[in-house]
Amino acid sequence: MIYILIGVALFVLLVWVGRRARPLLQQREMKILAGSIGGAIVAAGGLLAASGRYLPGAILSAVGVGLVFIGRGAPARPADPTDDAAISEAREILGVGPDATREEIQAAYGRLIRAVHPDAGGTSGLAARLNAARDTLLKR
Repeated sequence: MIYILIGVALFVLLVWVGRRARPLLQQREMKILAGSIGGAIVAAGGLLAASGRYLPGAILSAVGVGLVFIGRGAPARPADPTDDAAISEAREILGVGPDATREEIQAAYGRLIRAVHPDAGGTSGLAARLNAARDTLLKR
């Protein structure tokens, strides 16, 4: 019975921390934490079941599996290319104005990608941001 209470207390604590710490921890970190704790709780439930305490082991394992599924969650969606914030960020990244033509966008992209391309000593992250900015502005 004590194991059930410990499992329920851990679950309640995790939910409470998740609601209170949302500004401190990103949603991704909370999912990782929930999955890790869920895995540990499943393992503890398995140990209880292996030692002959089937009911507490099954309950603890069910709580752990629930936490693991919470940890899986839905992946984050990419930014909507029609979003004004995404468009203004893309313009800022490429250094073009709101009235830039397709040719100006392509020219700014070409100039910047030559400087930050991984083959030229840049990073793949910067190149990916430039590609995303270009695609957002050209609405591909």
